[in-house]
Amino acid sequence: MAEPGPRRELAGKIAGDVVLSDDPGATIRKWRTDFDVSQTALADQLDVSASVVSDYESGRRQSPGINIVRRLIEALLDIDEARGGEHLRQYARVLSAGFEGDIVRDLREYPTAVGLERFYRTIGATEVVAGTHDTVAGHTVIDSIEAITRLSSEEFYRLYGQSTNRALVFTGVTRGESPLVALRVVTPTPNAVVLHGLGTEDLWEHAPALARADGFSLAVCDGDLDGMLDTLAEFP
Repeated sequence: MAEPGPRRELAGKIAGDVVLSDDPGATIRKWRTDFDVSQTALADQLDVSASVVSDYESGRRQSPGINIVRRLIEALLDIDEARGGEHLRQYARVLSAGFEGDIVRDLREYPTAVGLERFYRTIGATEVVAGTHDTVAGHTVIDSIEAITRLSSEEFYRLYGQSTNRALVFTGVTRGESPLVALRVVTPTPNAVVLHGLGTEDLWEHAPALARADGFSLAVCDGDLDGMLDTLAEFP
């Protein structure tokens, strides 16, 4: 079971995301899917019908009050702990990650999942291989050389932030071989990987096959790095 501190911190973050969201239902749905909990499983934990959860997520019911939000969050965390606490442990790793700025240039979570196509369009990326998921709920921008040379496999996994439902953007890439090989030792893989600093013609020839084997979307991007970071600072 996860330590009480990370559980309280995560509960507070989820509550803040929901309460401050322009679309609380979509934010509830985002967190439920991040926890891999079905509407039926959440409804069973709350002892309500699945239609009640569906109505809150779709906005058919009035925006939930703080007591309802608290019950929803506690139910998600209880389900996660009953399954072994994977998501709570991952959040605890984020709290203690302490990455230096020369390794991680940006790490953010979104209040709701956004379409991967929109993310790519925003940063000017070109998809090379489609993955098994078409959304992301966060991104991490990583200096590829610093990360590969200085991080252990456990520290590398912390780059996922709160969820693998994200895009890992590797900067300073010449062919893409090193970050993609490094990802092979990290399980599970993220929804999307962006190799920044090269075009499709420069991509390592085996990169598409590795992306297909692991099921993630692979894209390349060769725009200005500072410009991309500025754009991501205002995304989504």
